[in-house]
Amino acid sequence: MSANNLARITFEHVDVLVVGAGIAGIGMGRHLKTLQPDKSFAIVEARDAIGGTWDLFRYPGIRSDADLHTFGFGFKPWTRDNAIADGDEILDYLQETVDENRLAEHLYFGHKVLRADFSSEESRWTVTIERTGDGAEFEVSCTMLFSAAGYYDTENGYTPHFEGRDEFGGEVVHPQHWPADLDYAGKRVVVIGSGATAVTVVPAMAQTAAHVTMLQRSPTYVLPVPRKDPIANTLRRLLPDKAAYAITRAININKQHALYNLSRRFPKQMRALVRRANIGALPEGYDVDTHFNPNYEPWDQRMCVVPDSDLFHAIAAGHASVVTDGITRFTEGGIQLASGAELEADIIVTATGLNMVPFGKITLHVDGEKVDLHEQLTYKTLMVSGIPNFAFTFGYVNNAWTLKADLVAQWFCRLLAHMDRHGYATVTPLADDPTLVRRPYLDLPTGYVARAMHLFPQQGSRGPWQVDQNYKRDRALLGRDPIEDDALVFTAAQVSTTHRAVGTGSAR
Repeated sequence: MSANNLARITFEHVDVLVVGAGIAGIGMGRHLKTLQPDKSFAIVEARDAIGGTWDLFRYPGIRSDADLHTFGFGFKPWTRDNAIADGDEILDYLQETVDENRLAEHLYFGHKVLRADFSSEESRWTVTIERTGDGAEFEVSCTMLFSAAGYYDTENGYTPHFEGRDEFGGEVVHPQHWPADLDYAGKRVVVIGSGATAVTVVPAMAQTAAHVTMLQRSPTYVLPVPRKDPIANTLRRLLPDKAAYAITRAININKQHALYNLSRRFPKQMRALVRRANIGALPEGYDVDTHFNPNYEPWDQRMCVVPDSDLFHAIAAGHASVVTDGITRFTEGGIQLASGAELEADIIVTATGLNMVPFGKITLHVDGEKVDLHEQLTYKTLMVSGIPNFAFTFGYVNNAWTLKADLVAQWFCRLLAHMDRHGYATVTPLADDPTLVRRPYLDLPTGYVARAMHLFPQQGSRGPWQVDQNYKRDRALLGRDPIEDDALVFTAAQVSTTHRAVGTGSAR
């Protein structure tokens, strides 16, 4: 598939151009195929393979941090035994989706979108693409532009400045740029960080390394979960795959919803429950309050999960340990800590986070003017004020990413049908209420979020401009509410007059 599409030069025009062939882009392709079969579309991907996150990251132990009964597509049952799935299992699932829906003919690898210019006069986007194989640039056009590029800066992970880094005699590795030939067997490894990547890498490396130390400045909530879902696997033995999947998906969505809401309403009690789980999974007498007792409330930041308590088992076996301390500097033999102690290391892994960027760093222009994204507001968390015929997927921070991606794709297809029915050529969200209070798109104290929010559109204080991390509400907002409302401006094809929606009419 990759070789064939890399050999193509390009296309000239499509109704819908999807940027990104990760889970959101592939899901959008399938929805377009089934809900809008008459629309032409292309999925362009800067990399040479599908998968997005799951192709980009190659560090040991990479796996999902949500169960695949909610992280999987709503239209394709997850039928494997592991609910918390390894990266290669997820890639296989995505490839099956491509094959089953004949999406290969729509995929263009090695196609990196650089900029997009919308012309109101022509009611279309002109998109500049770089072919990564030879660096050639060319233009294509589309009526609707859809970003499924996620939020990772795929070229650069985040690493803070460490004094003395050049003095370290071993190898320093960032998980986003993992060397294929890195040999850590029998080596002393220090993993800097305490987030999802760190709690994944540590037990995986501890299987062959001499010892792995997770060095954290402050603790994170870490929750043990079973890798296999006994309810899901029992239902699959008793029921057809689709029925078993639908029931499991509903159960797990409700469990995630309850966990989040209980954490927000009863943080003290939820902290105690997590602490009890940690005590039960760690050796007797382990200093849980130093190493697994965060200084923030549950779900102020995303919780980390460890399947089958693998991190805790590695600690109990003596193959891994946790150190909670500050870093003074790197030394030739390891890391000098703020406490004065030194951690010896042959390899240092900087699991220090990522850089967030909006829409794959594509520069957007409307009628010749560059869009300042931060000055705009998000509409229903899938469009941006002032930008015509543009939509995007940005998943939940408190639930599985794909739950939102499915809803967005379905809403987008309803929008296309609605525009066709009424003869509309453009649709643009208009935020003209001066009393709206602006807030960051994501209001989380996490470092990687705080560093990037000045790049993203903002959210408003009410109505469709709010970013509401609530799947159940979004099922109504995106799944059932009418497409037309008074925040959208539609322009009819071939005429210069505009139509301001008045909140009536069917969205189906």
